Amino acid sequence: MKNILISGGSGFVGKHITKILQEDQNHVYILTRNLSGKPKEPNVSYVEWLTPQSTPEKELPKIDAVINLAGESINGRWTAEKKQAILNSRLNATQELLNLAKKMPEAPSVWVNASAIGYYGTSESEIFTENTTNHGSDFLAEVVKAWETKASEAENIGCRTVFTRFGLILGRDGGVLPQLTLPYRFFAGGTVGSGDQWISWVHVEDVARMIKEVINNEAYSGPVNITAPHPVTMKEFGQVTGDVMNRPHWLPAPSFAFKLIFGEMSMLILEGQQVLPEKAVHRGYSFKYSHLKGALQDLIQ
Repeated sequence: MKNILISGGSGFVGKHITKILQEDQNHVYILTRNLSGKPKEPNVSYVEWLTPQSTPEKELPKIDAVINLAGESINGRWTAEKKQAILNSRLNATQELLNLAKKMPEAPSVWVNASAIGYYGTSESEIFTENTTNHGSDFLAEVVKAWETKASEAENIGCRTVFTRFGLILGRDGGVLPQLTLPYRFFAGGTVGSGDQWISWVHVEDVARMIKEVINNEAYSGPVNITAPHPVTMKEFGQVTGDVMNRPHWLPAPSFAFKLIFGEMSMLILEGQQVLPEKAVHRGYSFKYSHLKGALQDLIQ
């Protein structure tokens, strides 16, 4: 049993991580700005932070692991104000969490920092692994680089530090799957953009299980790609979606329409990258959903 501290624990990914950590009788402490209305769950405690009256360091026991998920959602149009909020929220929350860790009598053994495969930039031909050192030059790549640089300060207080670079997370209750499957529900699904762009996806349950793995396995450090081992092109993604939903895959969605709706954020769907979870595979992690069809059958049917 471990005491595990989570920032951003009330969000889509945080809820799934909390659930899987509870199964092993770990006690999860979730940092929150508002304690009102929080559900009572076994082995879960909510701790107030980032308010004038909060003193979380006085309410926490010895913490074995920190999971930092806090940050402004990247969903929505990336206006100048939105971009600044995306960056600042991540850097500020990480700094506050570092400040809290420094007040602890004993430093946590491991610091798991949420990150993104956006670090690598986009490409239709290159394959990215954790050994890829060059990062992209677009906005999201720069955000991830800055976030990981800030989080790496946890090493200075003795934490084994892991940067979990999430791929496109698929789940029923969050992520991008509801938007991507919506056209198929109305028999209007088809290839998005060129169809040749890579989608490095991962089932949210494997996200949670891999987070637990990196906490428990000291062999993990530095960047860890949280993606399924079999990425697909967008054309294949659409074809499999149509097959699983028993809907036609026939009506192309032009790139300009996505750019009009999502602005710069559309690059996440229209450009893509092929990212492999080399460290997890090498260390013998057993994916519950390694192929897209099985993942979508679980989430849609």
